[in-house]
Amino acid sequence: MRWIPALFILLLAFVSGLDIVINFKKLTQPRFVMLAWLYLVCLLAILFMPISSDGVTVQIMPPGIGRVNLRQLQVNDLQFYENILMTVPLGVLIKKYLPKIPLTLVAILGIFFGTSFETIQYILSHVFFINRTSDINDVLSNALGVVVGAVLMLIYRQIKKGE
Repeated sequence: MRWIPALFILLLAFVSGLDIVINFKKLTQPRFVMLAWLYLVCLLAILFMPISSDGVTVQIMPPGIGRVNLRQLQVNDLQFYENILMTVPLGVLIKKYLPKIPLTLVAILGIFFGTSFETIQYILSHVFFINRTSDINDVLSNALGVVVGAVLMLIYRQIKKGE
């Protein structure tokens, strides 16, 4: 039962990857699409599978309902910065495919995505016992990562425009 989210992610990855392969020659930027696909599949796996990593090893988490952590912001925690790095590519993708939206809307989307990630983790932990913690610090760091990614994309466009 607890591996149902993992099976769903694998099925979604297989079907979407197959679609990319079938339409590979029609794509305008096939390498970028493949990298975006790989990133999104890995992001889903990191967020919603019953696995954890300490930076060196990956472990299967024991069954459980996880917990909710609404403590104060802790920016001195390595996990805070890992969550920022994890969502920087999402900000790049948003700005690449929606170039006209303002940075404030990207920030709102970042908060929405961070909240959605943590809410889905909470629900999956209680339904499928994937034992994931929902944390307000993750919401904030995910939103910050999305904004950083969008800003990096804006900087890249400015540099490219100047060439």
